[in-house]
Amino acid sequence: MTFVLGLTGSIGMGKSATAAMFRHRGVPVWDADATVHALYRGPAADLIEAAFPGTVRDGAVDRVALGAAVMGDAEAFRRLEAIVHPLVRAEEEAFLDAARGTRRPIVVLDIPLLFESGGTGRTDAVAVVTAPPAIQRDRVLARPGMTEERFEAILARQMPDRQKRARAHFLVDSGSGFPRAEEEVGAILRALAGRPGRRLAGSARPSD
Repeated sequence: MTFVLGLTGSIGMGKSATAAMFRHRGVPVWDADATVHALYRGPAADLIEAAFPGTVRDGAVDRVALGAAVMGDAEAFRRLEAIVHPLVRAEEEAFLDAARGTRRPIVVLDIPLLFESGGTGRTDAVAVVTAPPAIQRDRVLARPGMTEERFEAILARQMPDRQKRARAHFLVDSGSGFPRAEEEVGAILRALAGRPGRRLAGSARPSD
């Protein structure tokens, strides 16, 4: 049975780079963020425009406009989640079904808000990517268009890194350099080699 490893970490921790390391080793990775981007250019666009008029340009969701429409508004954010989450879950299940069908021994679900969304019940183990706060901040504020205000708003929606680390089965420390992170990814795969997944199709373990 396919072993489902959840991969998560707060913004700026190096999660995307770590996901690429798993892919480089031949492990299929499902990227929740990439799925959302695709949905914003397709099935979700009309639904989001109906709920948040003026947030779609040329048939695709304008993420800046949508962010402005929901930032600081908990009710608006819940309405957005109610639209997007079912579509994302359907894509995730399709990915897992394909992995089971081809008997892949291990797959990775790359989900930024894995803990926050209660998604750990859909995995067999969780790896958390971490880095010191100063490195995290420098990475995030170097991104185009990022501001201190936006960074703080994102952090407010995310579980603190220390809590994620406490719940993790595995840690990947990108703050010590990506060669070290590569070694840790290799160690995780060696530890999981031959381990069957515990999650049956259509069922889930209780979340943390």
